[in-house]
Amino acid sequence: MSLDLAAIRAAHSRIAPYIHRTPVLTSATLDALCGGSLFFKCENFQKIGAFKARGAANAVFSLTDAEAKNGVATHSSGNHAAALARAARLRGIPAHIVMPTNAPRSKIESVRRNGGIIVLCEPTLAARESTCARVMAETGARLVHPYNDYAVMAGQGTATLELLEQAPHLDLVIAPVGGGGLLSGTAVAAKGAKPGIKVIAAEPADADDAARSFAAGRLIPLEKSSTIADGLRTSLGEKNFPLVRHNVDAIVTVSEESIVAAMRQIWEVMKIIIEPSCAVPYAAIMETRIDVKGKRTGIILSGGNVDLDALPWMKR
Repeated sequence: MSLDLAAIRAAHSRIAPYIHRTPVLTSATLDALCGGSLFFKCENFQKIGAFKARGAANAVFSLTDAEAKNGVATHSSGNHAAALARAARLRGIPAHIVMPTNAPRSKIESVRRNGGIIVLCEPTLAARESTCARVMAETGARLVHPYNDYAVMAGQGTATLELLEQAPHLDLVIAPVGGGGLLSGTAVAAKGAKPGIKVIAAEPADADDAARSFAAGRLIPLEKSSTIADGLRTSLGEKNFPLVRHNVDAIVTVSEESIVAAMRQIWEVMKIIIEPSCAVPYAAIMETRIDVKGKRTGIILSGGNVDLDALPWMKR
C-alpha cells in the first residue's frame, strides 16, 4: 500500500461527517508585507483544533469491525492523541494514548475530554515507542501511528483537496513538517490535483531532520529537540520519506525567534489563535526562506492548541 490522489479523495468522502470543512482566510496586511497573495487554510478551526482530526478519523473509520474490536493505540505529544481519542469515541471503541511527560497541559486535557486512556512516559521517542508497544500487548489495541501510516496521511491530504477547491489558482503550497504525515498528504494531493504546483515544507532549525534527510537522500533521525514547535519534535517516518522525496520541491528551516514572531503576527493581524508548530510556514516567509513575491501561496495553518498560561512572548 502507498498513497495516491484516489486514496485521498476516498478519505475525504469517508470522513466528511466527522470533520469541519475549514475556511480559507486572507489578509491584505500580510499580503502587503510579503509582496504576494497568501491563502491560509485554517485547520486551527478544525475539530480538536488541528488537522490531525482528518487523519485519525480516516484511520479509525477505515478499520473493519474485527480490526477495531480491541480499540486503538498511539503515542503522541498532543494533537494526534486528542484526534484519535475523539475518532475512537465516535466509533465507540477505546483509545489508549501514550503521551510524553512534557506534553503541553492543554493537549493532555484535550485527550482527557475526548475519552482517551492516557499513559505517560519519558519524553524520548524510544520511551514513547516501547510504552506504546507494551500497551498494545496488554490490550490488543491496534496501532494508529501519528504519521507513519498511509490511512493517516490520506486523511491529512484532504485539507489540501479542500484548499485547492477554495483557492484553485495557487502557485505554491507550504506546510510544516515533523513526522511528515501532513506533508506527505499535502504533497500527494497538491501534485495529483494540480501537477504544476510547487510544494515546500518548513521546519524549525532546532528540529531539522527532514531538511537534512531531504538533502542527504536518506533518513537521518532527530536525536533530540527543544523547539517551541512541540508538534514538530518528531523524526520523519520511513513511509513518509519516499513520498516527501518524490513530491516535495524543497524543505527550509527557520529560527525559534522567527517562529515566535510569526505566531504573534498572525495573532495580532488576523485575530486568530495558532500554535507554534502552525507558525513555522509563515516564519519561513518572514525570513524570506521562501520567495512568495507575486505568487499565490496556500499555507496550511495546522493547529491552534496552545497553553494560554505559557505563551512564548510572555517568557521572553
